[in-house]
Amino acid sequence: MKPFAYVKAANEQQALAALGRERGKVMPLAGGMDLVSLLKDRIATPDRLVNVKGLDATIAATPDGGLRIGAAVRLVDLQAHGAVTSQYGALMQAAAEVGTPQIRNLGTVGGNLMQRPRCWYFRNEDFPCLKKGGARCYSVDGENQFHAILGGGPCHIVHPSSLAVPLVAFGAKLRIAGPRGEKEVLAEEFFELPERNLFGETSLRPDELLTHVILPAAKAIKSATYEVRFRSSHDWPIAFASVALQLQGTTVSDARVVLGAVAPIPWRSPEAEAVLKGQTLNEATAAKAADAALAAATPMTQNAYKVQVAKTAVKRALLHAAGVTA
Repeated sequence: MKPFAYVKAANEQQALAALGRERGKVMPLAGGMDLVSLLKDRIATPDRLVNVKGLDATIAATPDGGLRIGAAVRLVDLQAHGAVTSQYGALMQAAAEVGTPQIRNLGTVGGNLMQRPRCWYFRNEDFPCLKKGGARCYSVDGENQFHAILGGGPCHIVHPSSLAVPLVAFGAKLRIAGPRGEKEVLAEEFFELPERNLFGETSLRPDELLTHVILPAAKAIKSATYEVRFRSSHDWPIAFASVALQLQGTTVSDARVVLGAVAPIPWRSPEAEAVLKGQTLNEATAAKAADAALAAATPMTQNAYKVQVAKTAVKRALLHAAGVTA
């Protein structure tokens, strides 16, 4: 890998002071689960790394009954936290599915949200793909069995974060700190399609840091995440879904349905939500919502199978959230 300077920041202020304005020149380092592989493969070639393990690593209640989660919280601590387990089931389930126990013991919430795409053309230094400044997306005519079936183009990556999907389903906000001050951004608006941001995946500027996740109160919310993988051991999902429901008995009064691993961003489906609202949640209704969620899917040459897999994930997430047996 390319040699780099190293700064150990003791707190948020020191971390921000060490960052720079030019993309890719200075990069934050937390658990290193993603960044180290990017460095080894020379996909990332920063001049300086800033250790941000000194950022907030606590989970605390907010005045409105929600949660404020520090970006440096480890995934293993997130999945085991009592309030996350009891009130944010979809988030707990997603955190528990990340990687292996070793990865969850080192990986952080911020790192999971900020990881780069897993597309093998992007990850291979021998392919000058569109996302790296090249002239083409190699997946269009190449091996695309794991690529996007929704929202793709001109780059057909799928979003890699497991936590981002349930966070969008819960309507979470992300606290961003930078030289211009701090702000809160809806998770749904933080992640950006390639047509808007080809060389990055989020609205975060190079001199800004993601410091906290802020979850609204969810005591009345029923939620679930359902993930489909080739292997039950360490593997990235083929497709998954997170849902958050407000129920009156078995009738859906409100719903948020978000798909993962099928689009370049966590893919919220207003179509599925519209099918659910005002309806009794049963197997037939869940299947209709799943069909609606994938109605606009445009498979590539090798990934049409993902349409049915994603439908199954949506249906089972809905039934699990409502406590209905399929």
